[in-house]
Amino acid sequence: MAAQAEVLVNEVGKTFRRGGRRTVALAGASLRVRAGELVCLLGPSGCGKSTLLRIIAGALPADEGSVTVGGRPVAGPSPYRGMLFQTPMLFGWLTTRNNILFGPRGQRAAGRHERDDPELDEEAAALLDRVGLTGFGDAFPHELSGGMKHRAAFARALAARPSLLLMDEPFGALDAITRERMHELLLDIWDQHRTTILFVTHDIEEAILLGDRVAVMGGTPPGIREVIDIPLARPRYALDTDTEVFLNARRRIRASLRS
Repeated sequence: MAAQAEVLVNEVGKTFRRGGRRTVALAGASLRVRAGELVCLLGPSGCGKSTLLRIIAGALPADEGSVTVGGRPVAGPSPYRGMLFQTPMLFGWLTTRNNILFGPRGQRAAGRHERDDPELDEEAAALLDRVGLTGFGDAFPHELSGGMKHRAAFARALAARPSLLLMDEPFGALDAITRERMHELLLDIWDQHRTTILFVTHDIEEAILLGDRVAVMGGTPPGIREVIDIPLARPRYALDTDTEVFLNARRRIRASLRS
């Protein structure tokens, strides 16, 4: 994996203009994500979570403020800032293995690394095994279940060795059992590599399960209202929702959302 990246968001704002209408999507958002940290962005629909994530990814320019990742200003997309969406973004004409290798092959063509085909094939096989898709390397996306597509998209993001992984409600459309398995997979891989992760969610329990800290978003205009530490020991592959630590974290997050 690439070196972990610190993320610094400083007074970021974004306004959308459609026709004669002006909508402030984000105002004065500031956040520091330490290298190797897993931070959740939590809030209701329309609070600017996805807008902020896209700005950090370099897919959307900020109108105000600045963002740096790994000490470098964000001026556009980068292969070292991986992104996962609610819908798995797989190329339908490529097998699972070739979807996973798409990013590394592009990086090699651009001269960003010198890994040869045998090494890349070995890495793809290891990732397929890591996400539980051994035996499905030659399958096409339409031959995979919903959960398998999410795992394949996750493996493809990891294959690029990102220093920052941006996740926009990637498990929101999954059934409860598959979602729990994806949480376990994410936490297991994060525990092993400590890639810096920003994870968007509107689910309080999901945020508490995953995050070192939770950045609560909302307000008018939308922004980051409060950043809350989650003092739960790791690993957290399952939550005891009756503990005082969990209940206190949930109460504080709800109070922040309502204030």
